[in-house]
Amino acid sequence: MLDSRWNEALGYNGNNFSQDKGCLIANLRTSGHIQVIQKKNTVKELLMMRRQKCINQHGDNSPEPQCKYAKLEPAYDTSPAPVTPEVVDFPPLTSVPNGHITPPQMQHHQHLQAPAAEIKMTLFQWQVQQEAQKFECVSPEMLQMQDADGDTCLHIAVAQGRRALTYVLAGKMAIYGFLDLKEHNGQTPLQLAVATNQHLIVRDLLEHGAQINTQDLWGRSPLHVCAEKGHFLSLRSICSLIGSEQTIDVEMFNFDGLTPLHVAVLAHNAVIREMRTLENPCAYRLMELTQRKHIYMECIRTLLVMGASYGKPDLKSGRTCLHIASEEANVELFQLFLNQSSSLSIVNVKTFSGNSALHIVSSLQNHKTQVEAVKLLMRKGADPGTRNFENELPSQLVPEGPIGEKIRQILKGKNVHA
Repeated sequence: MLDSRWNEALGYNGNNFSQDKGCLIANLRTSGHIQVIQKKNTVKELLMMRRQKCINQHGDNSPEPQCKYAKLEPAYDTSPAPVTPEVVDFPPLTSVPNGHITPPQMQHHQHLQAPAAEIKMTLFQWQVQQEAQKFECVSPEMLQMQDADGDTCLHIAVAQGRRALTYVLAGKMAIYGFLDLKEHNGQTPLQLAVATNQHLIVRDLLEHGAQINTQDLWGRSPLHVCAEKGHFLSLRSICSLIGSEQTIDVEMFNFDGLTPLHVAVLAHNAVIREMRTLENPCAYRLMELTQRKHIYMECIRTLLVMGASYGKPDLKSGRTCLHIASEEANVELFQLFLNQSSSLSIVNVKTFSGNSALHIVSSLQNHKTQVEAVKLLMRKGADPGTRNFENELPSQLVPEGPIGEKIRQILKGKNVHA
């Protein structure tokens, strides 16, 4: 829930409401003032249809059926306010103790335009309108207020998944420069939305000007989090920024010296490793791992489209994405990377220890896809005569056994295209 200080500051004490037939009615006022009524699971279009149906069935002289207003959260501002066409969709009505409309008042408003003829809006637009009314008079001091964990009202709204409230608060906080305030883990509201994979909220925050190149306490940008967790939809929302005024740093390093693409390749490798080590996996588990592998692959493709380089070395060991894929003989990633136009200039790049991708694949201990991985590297120009800093050739690192013998033949140039 929102911080209790918000409720106190905005005049809500929880005692202004009484329950009557499933609705909460707050401080019924005389004609010309707002009735704050809450009803769960209310959709504006359904209410309009219901009211029109009631008018048609009962006519002008019959008692008015019970009509409920559109959903509003518990009111933070219960002070009376004149009703205007921009605020309330229905004409102003006089309240009676039971919260219903009296027949004379209904007759008085028969000449007004029917609700069905009003301009249509989406449910989200209507929700934004309602939230904007409730937070119209929020002060800048309240917007930047943080709790013990450093969370602002916007962090909490994002964590609760309240998109309309997030949209309204983000618009107000962007005006005062509070949109990128960080909580105790160094996360902005945008980073929190990415971590929870709320891609629509991610898009809304970016439209309001949230900064994409921020880092949390672990040095992770929103791109790192998407790559690590496989949040493909949030990544696509960020990708839509391409061409805008804000520049996306797709090569940013986290505190482990990895770019988002490095992180995504490591995550894909982890799924490949788990699939390889499982003994007699059930069909459901196998399907789940296959789906995860597909999601990480889509993240990798999206990062490449955004301009990430698979030839970028990490800061700790000098491994490129091709080296990382070699550690699991990841044929799927080999096919993706080696089909890039720059593959010839990347295939023989060495790590800080002098190992090429061919060294790493050749040294694996009898992986199922090891032979195919060596073939792919040889076809794309990998040099079997290159030595690492210990003066070792790839062929000297090949393990014993039938798989090792096939790899030695391939390194000699035999059966490369078989």
